[in-house]
Amino acid sequence: MKKQEYAIVDIETTGGNATHSRITEIAIVIHDGEKVIDRWESLVNPQKHIPQAIFALTGISNEMVERAPVFDLISDKVFEMLSDRIFVAHNVNFDYSFVRHELEVAGLKWSAKKLCTVRAARKIKPGLPSYSLGKLCKSLDISLKNAHRAAGDANATTILFSRLLEWDTAGEMSKMIKVTAQDQRLPPNLPPEDFEKLPQQAGVYYFYNEFKKVIYIGKAVNLKKRVASHFTGHKITPQRQHFLRDIHAISFEVCATELMALLLEGSEIKKLWPTYNKALKHFEAKFGLFEYEARNGYHYLAIGKLSKNQSCIEAFNSIFDGITKLRELAETFEIDSRFCIYGTPTQPELPFETVKTAFPDVAVHNDKVATALEYYLNNRPSFVVIDKGRTADERSCILVEKGHFYGMGYIPDEVAITELEEVKTHLTRYTSNHYFMQVIYSFAQKQPNKIRLSQAHLQ
Repeated sequence: MKKQEYAIVDIETTGGNATHSRITEIAIVIHDGEKVIDRWESLVNPQKHIPQAIFALTGISNEMVERAPVFDLISDKVFEMLSDRIFVAHNVNFDYSFVRHELEVAGLKWSAKKLCTVRAARKIKPGLPSYSLGKLCKSLDISLKNAHRAAGDANATTILFSRLLEWDTAGEMSKMIKVTAQDQRLPPNLPPEDFEKLPQQAGVYYFYNEFKKVIYIGKAVNLKKRVASHFTGHKITPQRQHFLRDIHAISFEVCATELMALLLEGSEIKKLWPTYNKALKHFEAKFGLFEYEARNGYHYLAIGKLSKNQSCIEAFNSIFDGITKLRELAETFEIDSRFCIYGTPTQPELPFETVKTAFPDVAVHNDKVATALEYYLNNRPSFVVIDKGRTADERSCILVEKGHFYGMGYIPDEVAITELEEVKTHLTRYTSNHYFMQVIYSFAQKQPNKIRLSQAHLQ
């Protein structure tokens, strides 16, 4: 029976994205599990400009590759050397994605089992200060000549691979090579045990970089399934490659319901603003209802753009929603329309001389405005959402107080839910925003059977 053979590969490229960047150099070392049996390397004409930053890193210039073969001319050789062999590389998904893409462009369909020497080293030699190729070679006394050149890095990776085979008394590398092995899809720097701890429950998960800083927060109905989805698929983008490479740890918090997970996710993102979470603009209301006093003593109501950290009476996602609400208040409480500004709260009031109809009495008018706002604020709904808990002996609770998300938590089953103030003692306080309230109102309208202690109307 033929021995299992390994193709240890290193490439240099014009950039970090297999779709938009190209290979400039490739080196392949064939290993039969005991010794090296073949070597091959070649510069590659990428048919595109090599950026100055890449030249500074690799030393490969545009002049060096000008007369080198394009990948299509060496594709048969590459395909031959890789076929029926396990693809081995340091941060294997990077090299694999480029080689697979280039072969596909050349009309060759290829796939292989993968082995990442970063992950293997973490399993077999845990606790080292760093697992980058350069620092790993230094820690393990492996010669690394011509770093950031394909042959130099491939040779060092080959020595590392041979050492790991010798040290692997527990058969970790054999386990990793299995098609179904978790290591085939987990990011190179993520300890498998972090993934294994994930439950199949709703909750929020956190990705950390090597400095233990949160870089991404997500919510899930099924934590294990959702996290796994980040690591599957063959979509190649620079963002995804960098993202996966930056994941060094995972933590999570179980939530009883999807709604609680969504609210916790939003709150945590607002608090930590992780690098890979896009700016969640839908969390930020764009317009607000304001009250201000003009120089003439009259109180105005205005709908205007809402600046960051600016306070207002009420926030709205659209100016249409704000204008509609202001018109309702003006009509209900007979507020003179000249004192309602449907643009910006800084817009100057109309001067007396340009107004044909006399202004109302200042005190009477201001009293109407005060009455309207008091009514509006006091009639925003208060209620709790009661749902299943994380365990059978508790219930989850989300509290809305006067139209604002107060907080959420878990109440023991034996505790009666009779007063809002009593409910608060079991909850964690969170900052409200317009988006959260939209989500909660939508849930309340769809699930009225889960609403308790409702006061005033639901919007």
